[in-house]
Amino acid sequence: MLTESFVASTRTVDRKAQATATKDIGIHLHDFRPIPSLKTSFKKSSTQPNCLAVSATHIFAAQADKSVIHVYNRERGNQEAVVPFQEKITCLAHAGYYHGAGTLVLGTQGGSLILWELATGRHISTSQSHLQPVTCLAVDPTFNFILSGSSDSNLQLWSLPSLLSISQPSHNDPSQPLPFSPVRTLTNHRAAINAVLFAHIPGQTSFAISAADDQTCIVWDYANGTVLHTYLLSDNPLCLALDPADRAAYTGFSDGSVQIINFYKPNHLLHGLFDPSQQSAPTQPPRLDRWHLHGPLSSPVHALQVSYDSTTLISGHGDGKVHTWDTAKGKYSAQLADFILPVTNLLMLPPLGFPSTQTPNLKLHGVVKPRYETFHNMNTGSNGDTSIPVNYSFTAQLLSTLPSQNTPSGLADLDAAMTHPSFPDCMLEEGIAELRAMNNRSFGPLDPDSMDQDNALRTENKNLKLQLDDALRRQREAIAEVLEYDQQSLRRREEESIKKARKKRRRIRMMEAEERRRKVVMGEVMESARENGVKEAQDETDEDLSSDTDELSSD
Repeated sequence: MLTESFVASTRTVDRKAQATATKDIGIHLHDFRPIPSLKTSFKKSSTQPNCLAVSATHIFAAQADKSVIHVYNRERGNQEAVVPFQEKITCLAHAGYYHGAGTLVLGTQGGSLILWELATGRHISTSQSHLQPVTCLAVDPTFNFILSGSSDSNLQLWSLPSLLSISQPSHNDPSQPLPFSPVRTLTNHRAAINAVLFAHIPGQTSFAISAADDQTCIVWDYANGTVLHTYLLSDNPLCLALDPADRAAYTGFSDGSVQIINFYKPNHLLHGLFDPSQQSAPTQPPRLDRWHLHGPLSSPVHALQVSYDSTTLISGHGDGKVHTWDTAKGKYSAQLADFILPVTNLLMLPPLGFPSTQTPNLKLHGVVKPRYETFHNMNTGSNGDTSIPVNYSFTAQLLSTLPSQNTPSGLADLDAAMTHPSFPDCMLEEGIAELRAMNNRSFGPLDPDSMDQDNALRTENKNLKLQLDDALRRQREAIAEVLEYDQQSLRRREEESIKKARKKRRRIRMMEAEERRRKVVMGEVMESARENGVKEAQDETDEDLSSDTDELSSD
């Protein structure tokens, strides 16, 4: 049976109310399935939205209106460290494998990014690329790109390997990009950006989605810097969540409602985002796709998450409540928890209970605090120095042995080559043997038997080529005959249709001529009948006059 859990963080509004109601608790580890229940709580934390990150061993919380990060150890269940920074931290994200050491990416109020290597203490700060505070961060599933959103309505795309690279380009080389600078800027929003997410599935169809206070959600092809689609909303979206299969997105609003943005259109075979006919004009989701809470009371939705099987949407609200929604039925389901203080962040943890789970390679028992004086933007001078400092050390526990130089028993050759530090000895020996064999065949003494075999092969190849040419010729002739037959059939059909049309036209002309003759005959008959009627009327008039005359004469 799978076990699902989530981490929720809250924001302190009133210290007295917090101390009375929750005993200074600010982070909650809550089980979702199979039985919802509170598992662990951590004290002394107050976070704004997008200021929570989680790994397998630690929880990182950027404190509201402060320049410190609280680090909590999940194994020991307590606060491990308080890490200060020179600027206020407005958002953060964890870059790296869930069970690995990873790097913590921080957005600052000054508009720059800070990268903190958790196992080395290396500290990297970027240029001030944003004009206003960074509001949200997202890391793609391949850990190659970072997207940062800001109140200045811009999105910046960063290359994570370039930022972490010890070898940085020289400042004096104009052909190279500036060190610690973004790859590109996305500028289609017109207001502050509240949330940004990468698709879960990497590849050519991967995308990113952002939500801003201009009442829009924009889906990006971040690799090319183009807009795939723009969705017009009826209110300002406050948060985002993506379906695990990237089929739809969910957004929350200030009235406590949530809305689904379906990427697939009915009766369309192509993905709606990558269908050229669907990318031209912005669209507005239907009203029925917006779901509301039961009852008159509502509070803003600050965080959204989707369950592993995509059947349940979890929302965190400003009144401290966590609600669930049935995505299949499209309606409110039930209240899951009540943390009293406003819920600002929700993060779903990877499900547990799979039958085959790979053992992690390392474990980070404790973070190494940033060492600014040692690793602060090291090796960024004009000389382009690529040397690694002597005091650059990696602190973590290795849970598996390093691959040996020989091929391990029971391991495939490809796996051995992929996991070996360089090349396995067996592969090198096999390659040297193949090269030696090729040299012997090319430059060794000629053998009469081998020459006879070569001649026989050449003769056979020549015969096969002749047969192939003959077969191709017959094929071309057959195709020409078929085409000629089709052309003749087409000509016959055209001639028959022409004949039928001519017959029809002649028949129509004959019918028209017959109709004209009939009208002429009918006209003559009517004229004669009219003349006969006039004559009869004249005769009757004459008779009447004669009878009147006779009567008068008799009188």
